[in-house]
Amino acid sequence: MKKMNGRMLSLLLSLMLAITLAACGNESTTEGQGSGQTTEQGAGTTDNTETNSLETQYPLTLTDATGESFTFEKAPEKIVSVSPAETESLYAIGLDEQIVGVSDYDDYPEQVKDKPKMGSLYEPNAEAIIAAEPDIVFTGISMDEAAVQKLRDLGIVIFKTDPKTVEDVMKNIEIYGQITDHQEAAQQVIEKMKADMKEVQDKVASIADDQKKQVYVEFSPGWTVGKGEFMDEIITLAGGVNVAGDTEGWNEISEEKIIDANPDVILYASDVVDNDKTLDQIIKARDGWNEITAIKNDKVISINANLLSRPGPRVTEGLKEVAKAIYPDLFQ
Repeated sequence: MKKMNGRMLSLLLSLMLAITLAACGNESTTEGQGSGQTTEQGAGTTDNTETNSLETQYPLTLTDATGESFTFEKAPEKIVSVSPAETESLYAIGLDEQIVGVSDYDDYPEQVKDKPKMGSLYEPNAEAIIAAEPDIVFTGISMDEAAVQKLRDLGIVIFKTDPKTVEDVMKNIEIYGQITDHQEAAQQVIEKMKADMKEVQDKVASIADDQKKQVYVEFSPGWTVGKGEFMDEIITLAGGVNVAGDTEGWNEISEEKIIDANPDVILYASDVVDNDKTLDQIIKARDGWNEITAIKNDKVISINANLLSRPGPRVTEGLKEVAKAIYPDLFQ
Protein backbone atom coordinates (compact mmCIF):
# COMPACT_ATOMS: atom_id res chain seq x y z
CA MET A 1 0.00 0.00 0.00
CA LYS A 2 1.24 3.51 -0.75
CA LYS A 3 2.38 5.64 2.15
CA MET A 4 -0.45 7.57 3.75
CA ASN A 5 -0.34 10.80 5.72
CA GLY A 6 -1.33 10.89 9.40
CA ARG A 7 -4.89 11.95 8.70
CA MET A 8 -5.54 9.09 6.32
CA LEU A 9 -3.81 6.55 8.56
CA SER A 10 -6.17 7.51 11.35
CA LEU A 11 -9.16 7.32 8.99
CA LEU A 12 -8.07 3.92 7.73
CA LEU A 13 -7.54 2.61 11.25
CA SER A 14 -10.87 4.04 12.35
CA LEU A 15 -12.54 2.20 9.50
CA MET A 16 -10.70 -1.08 9.94
CA LEU A 17 -10.97 -1.44 13.70
CA ALA A 18 -14.15 -1.83 16.15
CA ILE A 19 -22.90 -1.37 20.51
CA THR A 20 -24.20 -3.19 22.72
CA LEU A 21 -27.01 -2.28 24.91
CA ALA A 22 -28.96 -3.07 28.05
CA ALA A 23 -31.03 -1.16 30.52
CA CYS A 24 -32.04 -2.37 33.90
CA GLY A 25 -35.45 -2.87 35.53
CA ASN A 26 -38.02 -5.29 34.15
CA GLU A 27 -37.27 -8.67 32.61
CA SER A 28 -38.01 -7.49 29.04
CA THR A 29 -34.96 -7.91 26.75
CA THR A 30 -34.38 -7.05 23.09
CA GLU A 31 -31.39 -7.91 20.92
CA GLY A 32 -29.54 -5.20 19.00
CA GLN A 33 -29.26 -5.91 15.27
CA GLY A 34 -25.75 -6.78 14.16
CA SER A 35 -24.11 -5.18 17.18
CA GLY A 36 -24.40 -7.85 19.85
CA GLN A 37 -26.31 -5.60 22.20
CA THR A 38 -29.07 -6.19 24.71
CA THR A 39 -31.44 -3.81 26.43
CA GLU A 40 -33.45 -4.28 29.58
CA GLN A 41 -36.11 -1.59 29.93
CA GLY A 42 -36.91 -0.42 33.45
CA ALA A 43 -40.43 -0.43 34.80
CA GLY A 44 -42.44 2.52 33.58
CA THR A 45 -40.20 3.15 30.54
CA THR A 46 -42.24 4.63 27.70
CA ASP A 47 -42.36 3.08 24.23
CA ASN A 48 -39.82 4.66 21.87
CA THR A 49 -42.57 6.12 19.69
CA GLU A 50 -43.81 8.25 22.56
CA THR A 51 -40.93 10.73 22.48
CA ASN A 52 -42.83 13.36 24.49
CA SER A 53 -42.41 11.53 27.81
CA LEU A 54 -39.21 9.51 27.49
CA GLU A 55 -37.19 9.50 30.67
CA THR A 56 -34.35 7.23 31.68
CA GLN A 57 -34.93 5.12 34.76
CA TYR A 58 -31.76 4.76 36.85
CA PRO A 59 -29.92 2.67 37.80
CA LEU A 60 -29.32 1.68 34.18
CA THR A 61 -27.22 -1.35 33.29
CA LEU A 62 -25.74 -1.73 29.79
CA THR A 63 -23.31 -4.05 28.05
CA ASP A 64 -21.03 -2.63 25.38
CA ALA A 65 -19.57 -4.19 22.21
CA THR A 66 -16.73 -5.81 24.16
CA GLY A 67 -19.13 -7.53 26.59
CA GLU A 68 -18.26 -5.17 29.45
CA SER A 69 -21.17 -4.34 31.79
CA PHE A 70 -21.82 -0.80 33.02
CA THR A 71 -24.26 0.45 35.64
CA PHE A 72 -25.18 4.13 35.59
CA GLU A 73 -26.65 5.45 38.83
CA LYS A 74 -27.40 8.77 37.14
CA ALA A 75 -26.70 10.61 33.90
CA PRO A 76 -22.95 11.21 33.44
CA GLU A 77 -21.95 14.82 34.10
CA LYS A 78 -18.54 14.67 32.39
CA ILE A 79 -18.02 12.80 29.10
CA VAL A 80 -14.96 12.20 26.94
CA SER A 81 -15.36 10.97 23.37
CA VAL A 82 -12.35 9.67 21.44
CA SER A 83 -14.25 8.89 18.24
CA PRO A 84 -15.50 11.56 15.79
CA ALA A 85 -18.65 9.55 15.05
CA GLU A 86 -19.49 9.22 18.75
CA THR A 87 -18.75 12.91 19.30
CA GLU A 88 -21.13 13.88 16.50
CA SER A 89 -23.81 11.65 18.01
CA LEU A 90 -23.39 13.17 21.47
CA TYR A 91 -23.54 16.71 20.14
CA ALA A 92 -26.58 15.86 18.02
CA ILE A 93 -28.56 15.00 21.16
CA GLY A 94 -27.51 18.13 23.03
CA LEU A 95 -24.53 17.13 25.19
CA ASP A 96 -22.14 20.00 24.43
CA GLU A 97 -21.86 21.05 28.08
CA GLN A 98 -21.15 17.53 29.31
CA ILE A 99 -18.30 16.86 26.84
CA VAL A 100 -14.95 17.62 28.48
CA GLY A 101 -12.62 16.09 25.90
CA VAL A 102 -12.45 14.79 22.33
CA SER A 103 -9.93 13.16 20.02
CA ASP A 104 -7.41 15.18 18.04
CA TYR A 105 -9.35 14.39 14.86
CA ASP A 106 -12.78 15.60 15.98
CA ASP A 107 -13.86 18.52 13.78
CA TYR A 108 -17.67 18.54 13.74
CA PRO A 109 -19.68 20.41 14.83
CA GLU A 110 -17.63 23.61 14.82
CA GLN A 111 -17.70 24.09 18.61
CA VAL A 112 -15.92 20.78 19.13
CA LYS A 113 -12.68 22.41 18.01
CA ASP A 114 -12.52 24.30 21.32
CA LYS A 115 -12.73 21.16 23.46
CA PRO A 116 -9.62 19.76 25.20
CA LYS A 117 -7.86 17.19 23.01
CA MET A 118 -7.34 13.63 24.22
CA GLY A 119 -4.97 12.31 21.54
CA SER A 120 -5.41 9.88 18.69
CA LEU A 121 -8.40 7.79 17.68
CA TYR A 122 -6.84 4.40 18.20
CA GLU A 123 -4.57 4.98 21.21
CA PRO A 124 -5.57 8.19 23.00
CA ASN A 125 -3.60 10.01 25.69
CA ALA A 126 -4.45 8.19 28.92
CA GLU A 127 -2.96 10.94 31.10
CA ALA A 128 -5.14 13.58 29.44
CA ILE A 129 -8.23 11.43 29.87
CA ILE A 130 -7.51 10.77 33.54
CA ALA A 131 -6.91 14.50 34.12
CA ALA A 132 -10.30 15.31 32.57
CA GLU A 133 -11.97 13.09 35.22
CA PRO A 134 -14.80 11.84 32.98
CA ASP A 135 -17.63 9.70 34.29
CA ILE A 136 -17.55 7.79 30.99
CA VAL A 137 -15.42 7.63 27.85
CA PHE A 138 -16.99 6.67 24.52
CA THR A 139 -15.14 5.10 21.61
CA GLY A 140 -16.21 3.41 18.39
CA ILE A 141 -14.76 1.53 15.43
CA SER A 142 -11.51 3.48 15.71
CA MET A 143 -10.19 1.57 18.73
CA ASP A 144 -9.60 -2.16 18.96
CA GLU A 145 -10.42 -4.17 22.07
CA ALA A 146 -6.78 -4.45 23.15
CA ALA A 147 -6.44 -0.65 23.27
CA VAL A 148 -9.74 -0.41 25.13
CA GLN A 149 -8.56 -2.94 27.71
CA LYS A 150 -5.30 -1.07 28.14
CA LEU A 151 -7.24 2.03 29.20
CA ARG A 152 -9.52 -0.02 31.46
CA ASP A 153 -6.45 -1.42 33.20
CA LEU A 154 -5.61 2.18 34.11
CA GLY A 155 -9.02 2.63 35.73
CA ILE A 156 -10.65 4.48 32.82
CA VAL A 157 -14.33 3.65 32.29
CA ILE A 158 -14.65 3.29 28.53
CA PHE A 159 -17.73 2.21 26.55
CA LYS A 160 -17.08 0.88 23.04
CA THR A 161 -19.45 0.57 20.08
CA ASP A 162 -18.98 -1.36 16.83
CA PRO A 163 -21.72 -0.48 14.32
CA LYS A 164 -21.93 -2.61 11.17
CA THR A 165 -25.16 -1.19 9.72
CA VAL A 166 -27.08 2.08 9.62
CA GLU A 167 -29.56 0.46 12.02
CA ASP A 168 -26.66 -0.12 14.43
CA VAL A 169 -25.74 3.55 14.19
CA MET A 170 -29.27 4.52 15.15
CA LYS A 171 -29.18 2.05 18.05
CA ASN A 172 -25.97 3.71 19.24
CA ILE A 173 -27.69 7.09 19.30
CA GLU A 174 -30.61 5.56 21.18
CA ILE A 175 -28.16 4.17 23.75
CA TYR A 176 -26.47 7.53 24.26
CA GLY A 177 -29.91 9.03 24.82
CA GLN A 178 -30.66 6.40 27.46
CA ILE A 179 -27.34 6.78 29.26
CA THR A 180 -27.57 10.56 29.39
CA ASP A 181 -31.35 10.94 29.84
CA HIS A 182 -31.57 12.67 26.46
CA GLN A 183 -33.93 10.12 24.94
CA GLU A 184 -36.31 12.60 23.37
CA ALA A 185 -33.49 14.34 21.52
CA ALA A 186 -32.07 10.97 20.47
CA GLN A 187 -35.39 9.90 19.03
CA GLN A 188 -35.65 13.14 17.06
CA VAL A 189 -32.25 12.47 15.50
CA ILE A 190 -33.22 8.89 14.70
CA GLU A 191 -36.49 9.97 13.08
CA LYS A 192 -34.61 12.38 10.84
CA MET A 193 -32.21 9.59 9.85
CA LYS A 194 -35.12 7.28 9.08
CA ALA A 195 -36.69 9.99 6.92
CA ASP A 196 -33.43 10.32 4.98
CA MET A 197 -33.35 6.56 4.41
CA LYS A 198 -36.97 6.47 3.27
CA GLU A 199 -36.39 9.32 0.83
CA VAL A 200 -33.55 7.41 -0.81
CA GLN A 201 -35.25 4.03 -0.76
CA ASP A 202 -38.45 5.46 -2.28
CA LYS A 203 -36.52 7.03 -5.15
CA VAL A 204 -34.44 3.96 -6.02
CA ALA A 205 -37.22 1.40 -5.45
CA SER A 206 -38.20 1.29 -9.13
CA ILE A 207 -34.70 0.36 -10.36
CA ALA A 208 -34.70 -3.22 -11.63
CA ASP A 209 -31.92 -5.48 -10.42
CA ASP A 210 -30.43 -5.77 -13.90
CA GLN A 211 -30.42 -1.97 -14.22
CA LYS A 212 -28.57 -1.24 -10.97
CA LYS A 213 -25.25 0.49 -11.48
CA GLN A 214 -21.97 -1.14 -10.55
CA VAL A 215 -20.19 1.00 -7.95
CA TYR A 216 -16.63 1.10 -6.69
CA VAL A 217 -15.74 3.15 -3.59
CA GLU A 218 -12.23 4.07 -2.43
CA PHE A 219 -11.89 5.83 0.92
CA SER A 220 -8.07 5.71 1.19
CA PRO A 221 -5.45 5.05 -1.52
CA GLY A 222 -5.78 1.41 -2.53
CA TRP A 223 -8.47 0.54 0.03
CA THR A 224 -12.14 -0.30 -0.41
CA VAL A 225 -14.91 -2.08 1.50
CA GLY A 226 -16.71 -5.39 1.17
CA LYS A 227 -19.56 -7.11 2.97
CA GLY A 228 -20.29 -6.68 6.66
CA GLU A 229 -19.59 -2.94 7.02
CA PHE A 230 -21.90 0.07 6.98
CA MET A 231 -20.24 1.62 3.92
CA ASP A 232 -21.09 -1.44 1.82
CA GLU A 233 -24.67 -1.25 3.08
CA ILE A 234 -24.86 2.41 2.06
CA ILE A 235 -24.07 1.49 -1.56
CA THR A 236 -26.81 -1.15 -1.48
CA LEU A 237 -29.36 1.18 0.13
CA ALA A 238 -28.52 3.75 -2.55
CA GLY A 239 -29.52 1.25 -5.24
CA GLY A 240 -26.01 0.37 -6.34
CA VAL A 241 -24.05 -2.86 -6.51
CA ASN A 242 -20.69 -2.82 -4.74
CA VAL A 243 -18.12 -4.34 -7.12
CA ALA A 244 -16.11 -5.38 -4.03
CA GLY A 245 -19.18 -6.95 -2.43
CA ASP A 246 -17.70 -10.42 -2.77
CA THR A 247 -14.98 -9.50 -0.25
CA GLU A 248 -15.28 -9.08 3.53
CA GLY A 249 -14.69 -5.92 5.52
CA TRP A 250 -12.07 -3.26 4.76
CA ASN A 251 -9.48 -4.52 2.31
CA GLU A 252 -6.76 -3.62 -0.16
CA ILE A 253 -7.92 -3.61 -3.74
CA SER A 254 -6.84 -5.78 -6.64
CA GLU A 255 -6.41 -3.26 -9.45
CA GLU A 256 -6.97 -5.95 -12.07
CA LYS A 257 -10.17 -7.05 -10.36
CA ILE A 258 -11.58 -3.53 -10.44
CA ILE A 259 -10.73 -3.22 -14.12
CA ASP A 260 -12.51 -6.52 -14.80
CA ALA A 261 -15.53 -5.41 -12.72
CA ASN A 262 -15.72 -2.25 -14.87
CA PRO A 263 -17.78 -0.09 -12.47
CA ASP A 264 -20.24 2.46 -13.86
CA VAL A 265 -19.50 4.86 -11.00
CA ILE A 266 -16.40 5.40 -8.87
CA LEU A 267 -16.83 7.19 -5.53
CA TYR A 268 -13.90 8.52 -3.53
CA ALA A 269 -13.33 10.39 -0.26
CA SER A 270 -13.10 14.08 -1.08
CA ASP A 271 -10.31 15.38 1.14
CA VAL A 272 -7.80 12.55 0.81
CA VAL A 273 -4.35 13.70 -0.34
CA ASP A 274 -1.39 11.32 -0.72
CA ASN A 275 2.00 12.51 -1.96
CA ASP A 276 0.40 15.79 -3.06
CA LYS A 277 -2.16 13.96 -5.21
CA THR A 278 -5.89 13.86 -4.63
CA LEU A 279 -7.54 10.47 -4.55
CA ASP A 280 -9.27 10.93 -7.91
CA GLN A 281 -5.93 11.79 -9.51
CA ILE A 282 -4.44 8.62 -8.05
CA ILE A 283 -7.36 6.54 -9.31
CA LYS A 284 -7.32 7.94 -12.85
CA ALA A 285 -3.54 7.53 -13.18
CA ARG A 286 -3.52 3.77 -12.60
CA ASP A 287 -2.45 1.59 -15.50
CA GLY A 288 -5.43 0.31 -17.48
CA TRP A 289 -8.03 2.19 -15.45
CA ASN A 290 -8.64 4.61 -18.31
CA GLU A 291 -10.67 1.81 -19.90
CA ILE A 292 -13.10 1.62 -16.96
CA THR A 293 -16.58 2.89 -17.88
CA ALA A 294 -16.75 5.26 -14.91
CA ILE A 295 -13.54 6.99 -15.92
CA LYS A 296 -14.39 7.13 -19.62
CA ASN A 297 -17.79 8.65 -18.78
CA ASP A 298 -16.39 11.06 -16.18
CA LYS A 299 -18.31 9.36 -13.36
CA VAL A 300 -15.53 9.58 -10.77
CA ILE A 301 -17.32 11.47 -8.02
CA SER A 302 -16.16 12.88 -4.71
CA ILE A 303 -18.13 12.32 -1.50
CA ASN A 304 -17.47 14.26 1.68
CA ALA A 305 -15.05 12.00 3.53
CA ASN A 306 -16.72 12.47 6.91
CA LEU A 307 -20.19 11.71 5.55
CA LEU A 308 -18.80 8.65 3.83
CA SER A 309 -16.75 7.19 6.65
CA ARG A 310 -18.25 8.22 10.02
CA PRO A 311 -21.01 6.00 11.43
CA GLY A 312 -22.74 8.83 13.24
CA PRO A 313 -25.91 10.91 12.83
CA ARG A 314 -24.81 12.25 9.42
CA VAL A 315 -24.37 8.79 7.92
CA THR A 316 -27.78 9.06 6.23
CA GLU A 317 -26.73 12.39 4.74
CA GLY A 318 -23.85 10.41 3.30
CA LEU A 319 -26.35 7.89 1.99
CA LYS A 320 -28.21 10.68 0.17
CA GLU A 321 -24.97 11.97 -1.35
CA VAL A 322 -24.01 8.48 -2.53
CA ALA A 323 -27.44 7.93 -4.06
CA LYS A 324 -27.30 11.30 -5.86
CA ALA A 325 -23.86 10.45 -7.21
CA ILE A 326 -25.04 7.08 -8.57
CA TYR A 327 -28.44 8.18 -9.89
CA PRO A 328 -28.33 11.98 -10.36
CA ASP A 329 -31.48 11.96 -12.51
CA LEU A 330 -33.52 10.63 -9.58
CA PHE A 331 -32.34 13.35 -7.17
CA GLN A 332 -32.68 16.56 -9.18
